[in-house]
Amino acid sequence: MKKLINDPDDVVDEMLDGMTAAYPDRLRRLPDTQVVVRNDAPVAGKVALVTGGGSGHEPTHAGYIGDGMLDGAAAGDVFSSPTADEFEELIEACDAGDGILAIIKNYEGDVMNFETAIELAEMEGVEVESVVVDDDVAVEDSLYTSGRRGVCGTILVHKAAGAKAAQGADLSEVKRVAEKVVDNVGTMGTALTSCVTPEKGEPTFDLGDDEIELGIGIHGEPGTERTEMMSADEITDALTEAILDDLDLGAGQEVLTVVNGMGGTPQMELFVVNRRLQELLGEREVETWDSWVGDYMTSLDMAGASITVCAVDDELKELLGAPADTPALSRIQ
Repeated sequence: MKKLINDPDDVVDEMLDGMTAAYPDRLRRLPDTQVVVRNDAPVAGKVALVTGGGSGHEPTHAGYIGDGMLDGAAAGDVFSSPTADEFEELIEACDAGDGILAIIKNYEGDVMNFETAIELAEMEGVEVESVVVDDDVAVEDSLYTSGRRGVCGTILVHKAAGAKAAQGADLSEVKRVAEKVVDNVGTMGTALTSCVTPEKGEPTFDLGDDEIELGIGIHGEPGTERTEMMSADEITDALTEAILDDLDLGAGQEVLTVVNGMGGTPQMELFVVNRRLQELLGEREVETWDSWVGDYMTSLDMAGASITVCAVDDELKELLGAPADTPALSRIQ
């Protein structure tokens, strides 16, 4: 294994220190925690958005902290949920009295620990609502989930709900927008290689040199099919058809698309995937309103990609296109 790390046990701690050092005017780390919040948190006059989960998916989660998106995020160890105590500190640090929306990817550890933290916060008088994101169309029930997994569509929940909160909407309205995205988004991914975790130092699962995994999870969970290597167009066809069949979009429907790298895929290849994705949407008479290509939710150094499609209307177009200023995603009007 060749990685730019020191002691594997220190990698998350050192990553968070390096991240806050890179953006000292935007981010601060709560002492003796793995929690990162806006430098100006808590922000009065708006609902606060919080999230969190295992590390190894960067720029998810803390990369999306800032104006128009998240107020804070808790980082667990690599591919491990933060503790309930960390989530509770996150909520407390971001609470300005206007309510908290917790955005939770559907993994059992994240859901259980966030729910515990929410109960504790509510006992202290904090108003907290939550939404669970389950956009992965590949499988029902996986290694770490009951129901579908939460993957790259989560970023669109951060974006739309964050924009609604920035408008001064109340907690019920911000939650409604978050749930609207969840109801209209689907994602599916593929792995060309396994990832290598710092602690293990070797691939997390076996995948032959001539094999790929369709429907892979962001922690390397099994997908729908292991098959021989396919062309970029064939892979894009398989992922896109599964998503579109799940969403059941009509002709003329506008969508936002995301071609997301899993951490070890060159942008050249992501653009090749996007080319075929847009062709397929055109054949279905689905209209692309906006298209994102890049690394938004990764799996360490895994080679592969995921495709996300989100049906949008005028409200979601306004919110997804609204200004945002975070380390990993900026939108300027």
